[in-house]
Amino acid sequence: MANGNETRPAESGGTSGEPEVVHDFENPLNAPETPEPASDAGSAGDTGDGEKPKEKMDMRRELFEWVELFGYAVAVVIVLFTFLLRIAVVNGPSMEQTLFHGEVLLVSDLFYEPEPGDVIVFQSNTILDNEAIVKRVIATEGQTVDIDFATWTVMVDGVALEEDYVNYMLGYMDGSDFSFPLTVEEGKIFVMGDNRNHSTDSRSALIGQVDTRYVLGRVLFRIMPLTKIGPVD
Repeated sequence: MANGNETRPAESGGTSGEPEVVHDFENPLNAPETPEPASDAGSAGDTGDGEKPKEKMDMRRELFEWVELFGYAVAVVIVLFTFLLRIAVVNGPSMEQTLFHGEVLLVSDLFYEPEPGDVIVFQSNTILDNEAIVKRVIATEGQTVDIDFATWTVMVDGVALEEDYVNYMLGYMDGSDFSFPLTVEEGKIFVMGDNRNHSTDSRSALIGQVDTRYVLGRVLFRIMPLTKIGPVD
C-alpha cells in the first residue's frame, strides 16, 4: 500500500469506474506539515531581554500598588497629625521627675475634657508668645483648691491629693500670687508642675487659671527617647 492519499482502480465487477479514495490515518506521511513553534528568542512580542510583556505588566502593576499604598499611608498620617494628634517637646524642668527636658510627647484632644490628674499641653495667652506649656491638671471648674506650703499638701474640695509624682524638696513649697482656698472659675482649670519649686503655673499671675479653650490636648505617650517610650501618668 502506498503512503498518503492513494487512488486505485476499481475492482472488477464494480459498477463504477471512478477511483476510490483511501485515507491512511496510521501513517499520513503526505499530510501538511505543522509549522514548528517559534523559538523564545524569535517569538512575537519578545522584548529582547528575555521578559514577556505580561511579566513587565505585572511588575508595573505591583509597583503602582506599592506607590498607591504609600500615598494612602502619608495621607492618613497627615490627617492624624492635623486634626487628631500633636507632637510636643518638653522645654525645661517644671515636670521632673515625670517628664524631662527634650522628651517628645504625643498629644490628643479628640473628645477630650480636662480631668484632675491629667498631664496636658496648653497655650498661655499671657506669657511666652503663646508657647505650648505642659503641666498637670489639679482641679477643674467649681472645685476648690487649698495649699499648705509648709507641708507641700495640696487639697481639692477638702481632700488631700496623693501626689507620688511630685518632686518634693526640703523647705517650703514656692508661694503664690493668689490667696487660698481658691475656687476654680467656670471654663477654667488649675494646673501645677510636678517639680513644684521650679514651675511657673496657676500659682503665678503669669499663668493663673487656664482657660480650657487654650488646652491643646492630653499627653498620651512619650515617644522619645525610645528607651522611655510609653504612656504618661
